[in-house]
Amino acid sequence: MFRLALRMLFGDRAKYLMLISGIMFATILMTQGGALFCGVMSWTSSTLRNVRAEIWVADPMVEQIGDNKPMRDTDVNRVRSIEGVAWASPLFAGNMQAKLSDGSSTLVTLIGVDATTLAGAPVHMVEGGLVDLRQPNSVIIDEYGTERLGKALGRKLHLGDSFEINDREARIVGICKASRSFTGGPYVYTTYDRAVQYAPAQRKMLTFVIAGPTLGSDPAAVTARIKAETGLAAYTETEFLWSTIWWYVVNTGIPINIGTLVMLGFVVDIAISGQTFYAFVLENMRNLGALKAMGASTPTLCAMLILQSVAVGLIGYGVGLGVVALMGNMLLRLGKVPFLLLWQIPVATLCAVLFICVFSALLGIWRVARIEAAIVFRS
Repeated sequence: MFRLALRMLFGDRAKYLMLISGIMFATILMTQGGALFCGVMSWTSSTLRNVRAEIWVADPMVEQIGDNKPMRDTDVNRVRSIEGVAWASPLFAGNMQAKLSDGSSTLVTLIGVDATTLAGAPVHMVEGGLVDLRQPNSVIIDEYGTERLGKALGRKLHLGDSFEINDREARIVGICKASRSFTGGPYVYTTYDRAVQYAPAQRKMLTFVIAGPTLGSDPAAVTARIKAETGLAAYTETEFLWSTIWWYVVNTGIPINIGTLVMLGFVVDIAISGQTFYAFVLENMRNLGALKAMGASTPTLCAMLILQSVAVGLIGYGVGLGVVALMGNMLLRLGKVPFLLLWQIPVATLCAVLFICVFSALLGIWRVARIEAAIVFRS
């Protein structure tokens, strides 16, 4: 009986392809929307991945990594004095304008790290070395920055090339790998003292204090101690990540816009798939009636419909997920569109597709449950 159900499904090519197309496009919309949302959220916290530190200390009013509320330089020593802190270093983080050779300017994220320890410097170097940051007017730029800032020259920037930040020379001594910034600008690393010179002068220049716990200490317990004894905000790396993500979720329209896209795909597919599958059942009423006249029970007929619906759903889901994977690979190669396909997204999409299949099957079951075997003999 189940083989017959599949033959009935695959035999009606037009309806079968329409059902597959509906599920496929719904899968693409929901999966692509989820991956886009996760990609955008990952860009909001890119500084946390580009500057690795277990503990982040900031002004008490700071809730996310992009917020710039400077602290006093003496706060570094205050953090160092806390029990459980193995080391603490100053960090400058801010958006600056880099002036190119043709007179145009590009927004960059400037990171200033401690010149002595180089804590917070990029982890993955492509060319050059971290120690070269101690040279005069030296900076390390990420790979995207070599393309973005090299447009004025018509080529990528290389070691030894230079540009200006706040009318001061910035000479490239290293190229690194870095996650893309939410603002779209490349990352530029230099020493903390030099970053302070690049930035417009103000009374307080320290953006964050990054620190590490002593061996065997719990980072969460150390951050709680820092909060209690200094009055500053202190986060573990994971806490700061989620604090940043939730800030953007609550204070921006990103979730609403992308959520609308996902919901649109879900609702439209329910309407299309439900209507198409119901039409498929109506066209096969005489066949189903014949099966009932030959002794097939109503539960058996309903099981046949469920099999047909789930088969369509799984095939459409597989095709749609494959399309999203190919699109995502292309987008990642371009590197200009946020795309992060976490494993939870395909699982959630599969659950949504199965719900659509069950809904479509219920429409058919409602009709089949009322079928009479005598329909075979009606003209």
